[in-house]
Amino acid sequence: MGLIFDIKRYAINDGPGIRTTIFMKGCPLSCVWCHNPEGLSCRKQKLYTKKKCIGCNTCVKACPQKALTWTSEGIVTDRSLCDLCGTCAEVCPSMAMEISGTEYSIDYLMKEIGKETVFMDRSEGGVTFCGGEPLLHPEMLLELLRRCGELGIHRAVDTTLFARPEIVREVMEHSELFLVDLKQMDTVKHELYCGVPNELILSNLRLIAEAGYKFHIRIPLIEGINADEENMVQSAAFLSSLPWEHRTVNLLLYHDIGKSKHDKLGTIYNPNQYPMATPSEETVQRCTDIFNRYGIDVIIGG
Repeated sequence: MGLIFDIKRYAINDGPGIRTTIFMKGCPLSCVWCHNPEGLSCRKQKLYTKKKCIGCNTCVKACPQKALTWTSEGIVTDRSLCDLCGTCAEVCPSMAMEISGTEYSIDYLMKEIGKETVFMDRSEGGVTFCGGEPLLHPEMLLELLRRCGELGIHRAVDTTLFARPEIVREVMEHSELFLVDLKQMDTVKHELYCGVPNELILSNLRLIAEAGYKFHIRIPLIEGINADEENMVQSAAFLSSLPWEHRTVNLLLYHDIGKSKHDKLGTIYNPNQYPMATPSEETVQRCTDIFNRYGIDVIIGG
């Protein structure tokens, strides 16, 4: 059993073709711009959307732990009492209450993946394991990858690469593609903005490149974090030093969609108030020109 916080069907930005994306809960990074904060914790979490709440008090009455109270600010949860049983989410008529994290067996997930194989086959798609960080759950991930491989399903792993090299090597043997975000080349800044240093990530990226394994690079481009010329030159120089056939990066322009999810979780988005903004057209062009000078093509988005 593993905690899954979403199963996305007909995904078109998580690898080639039409895909089913499985989101596994838990991540060793804590990027301040994370757009899936409900995937950071390895435990179940409750989300509450105040604007959806109709004030019917159905959840208050149904809660077996008496952990919910209706106030002028909406439903308030006493987290010392709440055991995340999910009853409130089950009975809420407006879906204002949600539980992030559902335990699914490998057999169940394979049945869900199997429902979509006709679309995968026609589009040359497959399945993508995402997160959070799927490499945090190597036993479950590897079993799913093996079973998908037996069915001839294309397998991609969307990963931070912050994992032991032996795990990376084993996952390589049972998948066809890694999707990797390159966030910041300076390890001190990387730890500041993402919670961990980047040496292991860069080492693993070189490991998979030198093994001849296929990977795609995506860079979340954020003004104030990593869109400066120095970081872009260092990123392009590092990538150009790898034995890498694809030689294309996707620049993902910053958005703050994660903020509304933090509101639902009752947590704080960018608590240290680091300056972050969507890069200007001029900045995007400058970054594109830098990568082009190093022989690397650029795609905006994707």
